[in-house]
Amino acid sequence: MSELVRVIAASLVDNPESVEVREVEGSQSIIIELKVASEDMGKVIGKQGRIAKAIRTVVKAAATKENKRVVVEIIQ
Repeated sequence: MSELVRVIAASLVDNPESVEVREVEGSQSIIIELKVASEDMGKVIGKQGRIAKAIRTVVKAAATKENKRVVVEIIQ
C-alpha cells in the first residue's frame, strides 16, 4: 500500500525525491502517512481536496481487495 501511495505522490509533485511515506500498523487499520515538500502540498491536496480524496479512494480500493482498512494522512 505504501508503495502505491509513493508512486502516485511522486508523479504529482515537482520534487519526487522529497516524498516520504510511512506505514503505521494499528490494531484494526493501517495508517499511511504521506509527507511532501511544503511547496508541493497544494499539488497533492488539489482544489477542494479532490486529489487527496482520489488518492484515498484508490488506496481504499486496493485495501479492500486484501480485506484491510487503510487510512491515508497527508502531513507536513
